[in-house]
Amino acid sequence: MAYKNVTVAGSGVLGYQIAFQTAFHGFNVTVYDINDEVLEKAKAKFAELSEAFQTDLNATPEQLDKTFKNLNYTSDLKASVKDADLMIEAVPENPTIKIDFYKKLAKVAPEKTIFVTNSSTLLPSQFAHATGRPSQFLALHFANNIWKHNTAEIMGHPTTDTKVFDDVVAFAKAIGMLALPLHKEQPGYILNTLLVPLLRAGLELLIKGVAEPETIDKTWMKATGAPIGPIAILDTVGITTAYNIYKLSAEKTKNPDAIKTIKYLKENFIDKNKLGVSTGEGFYKYPNPAYKDPDFLN
Repeated sequence: MAYKNVTVAGSGVLGYQIAFQTAFHGFNVTVYDINDEVLEKAKAKFAELSEAFQTDLNATPEQLDKTFKNLNYTSDLKASVKDADLMIEAVPENPTIKIDFYKKLAKVAPEKTIFVTNSSTLLPSQFAHATGRPSQFLALHFANNIWKHNTAEIMGHPTTDTKVFDDVVAFAKAIGMLALPLHKEQPGYILNTLLVPLLRAGLELLIKGVAEPETIDKTWMKATGAPIGPIAILDTVGITTAYNIYKLSAEKTKNPDAIKTIKYLKENFIDKNKLGVSTGEGFYKYPNPAYKDPDFLN
């Protein structure tokens, strides 16, 4: 394996899952975030995640003990990448934030370090120049609940080195992922090219007053056999992520429906800190949302 030391930048919805999954599979992992307070919150989330690994993967106490020993934490960017073979970026889905991060990272990371972005909708070519090492940069995108929904989409840009691409595919497999190589850049990759229109349609039904969240989700779940519906998916991926995606779309297209959607999400959820599963409330209340009730589809 080409990589031994992995840095994960960002400990939010997906960042902390990527870090834990990578440490669980025996890699030395450094978790970087903007301050120690955020990192303390990540440590608390790792404790919850270890329970999920026991329940869903039958992880043993010995495996989890090793996982925690493989995890290190720092809010010093230079220190976080000093030994990194691979740096996985999972900072907010905002081009300005990502470009600023890569410019800072490029100044402090060793020449050997490969950079990958976990962006779910943005293209690697948008950030390749800012990284200072375009040939050593590509996208590695994970789905939420990665220990169960273990997909990893690998997408280069026109000047990504072929060997680097192949090494990242091998890394994805080494941490228990189903590696899904893409042959060309595609906004939304495979997963979100399929998923985002579904979520947008669910929101439109809600905003237009066609049906309640529960009815929309029941329809999708019962008719297709899916475990959850589009509104519940929004809570799971995080309403902030959805808001950022729709905001970018609205700014580009000036589409009235997109503008209405971001206004709705901002006023009803973002401003009220109802961000989904992570804050205990979004469209549903957690930890026991209605869609998990055994009688939900009756």
